[in-house]
Amino acid sequence: MGAAGLPYVGVAQRRARLAVRHRLAVGARAGRPEEIADSLVALHGSDPATVYLAVGARLTDAAGTVTETERALYTDRTLVRMHGMRHTVFVFPTELTAVVHASTGLTVAARERASLVKDMAKAGAPNEAWLKEVEESALALLARRGEATAAELARDEPRLREQFAYAVGKSYEGVHTVSTRLLRVLGVEGKVVRGRPLGSWTSSQFRWAPAPEHPELDAAGAQAALLRRWLTACGPATEADLKWWTGWRVTEVRAALAAIGAREVRLDEGTGYVVEADVDLVPGPVAPWAALLPALDPTAMSCRDRDWFLSPELRPALFDRSGNIGPTVWWDGRVVGAWAQRPDGEIVWRLLTEEGVGREARTAVEGEAERLRAWVGATRITPRFRTPVERELAAG
Repeated sequence: MGAAGLPYVGVAQRRARLAVRHRLAVGARAGRPEEIADSLVALHGSDPATVYLAVGARLTDAAGTVTETERALYTDRTLVRMHGMRHTVFVFPTELTAVVHASTGLTVAARERASLVKDMAKAGAPNEAWLKEVEESALALLARRGEATAAELARDEPRLREQFAYAVGKSYEGVHTVSTRLLRVLGVEGKVVRGRPLGSWTSSQFRWAPAPEHPELDAAGAQAALLRRWLTACGPATEADLKWWTGWRVTEVRAALAAIGAREVRLDEGTGYVVEADVDLVPGPVAPWAALLPALDPTAMSCRDRDWFLSPELRPALFDRSGNIGPTVWWDGRVVGAWAQRPDGEIVWRLLTEEGVGREARTAVEGEAERLRAWVGATRITPRFRTPVERELAAG
């Protein structure tokens, strides 16, 4: 079947799917953080505040955002913060950790360990056998403690404090501590995860904890399972979108698409894919909705081609130089502006387009800003990756 003969999924239908499946429409909001993480597959965790802000935007009762998210992460451990796609930290439903580890973590883990061993050898540091001893000692200590910082572990295992130079003679030459590099490797290997932060929910300093036990899965089967979940949540998507989100080789993406029997559809930007049950699905009408989503929100970062919900003219203001999106204002399925928090705690927002944004939209956006003010309270939020418009708004 040629592209012209494929089922067509237009922008309006894609936005309707996103509103419901990403829990953004008011009627689609969730009661618990676990429901939100399950719906989105993953919450971007490079900036700790993003996890909470993404949850708060989607909870029916946003007042419980911090307590409920901390419960899920640190008490019930139904959510876990770990390395995933593109060597990035995410928060996943705990039952998904085995799939993520097998589908995306193993290749990265092998590369990270080889890099550590190579850097230590270049610096004349102790050999690989020594590193293995230190690793086993650190894991045993962590198992006894339950949670610990790198410094706490190093007090009981002094070899973790050993330092070695890296990139000698280069402009980025520096010194690494064994604990810093080793714990990072153990993280991507699925042996440890980030535990409770040292400070508030916005803190980027975490304790480490043993990873939840999970079965070792076949890589190809895990890739198929992860792709099915993501397409169900975010489809339709192009092959380029899938390659970008997963960080896999194009051959792996194609193999996973074939394994789940994904169906082709026609999108404005070319051929896309959906899970089979989505081919003939036409979502019902969704009432217009507003949202203030954080920097790196999983909806905004779910695909490479964002033109169907974010006008290219808005990109220079909303992204940093590395392609990280900042805080965004949404109206009825598309990005229409940006928001920020000022030092006095005020939540401010600005429309970057007037197209299709009338009195109803402005009223709804202000309502979401007030909702955000109410649950954030005295906490001050500065995105880890700052964008031109966020800086301007925050400065007043």
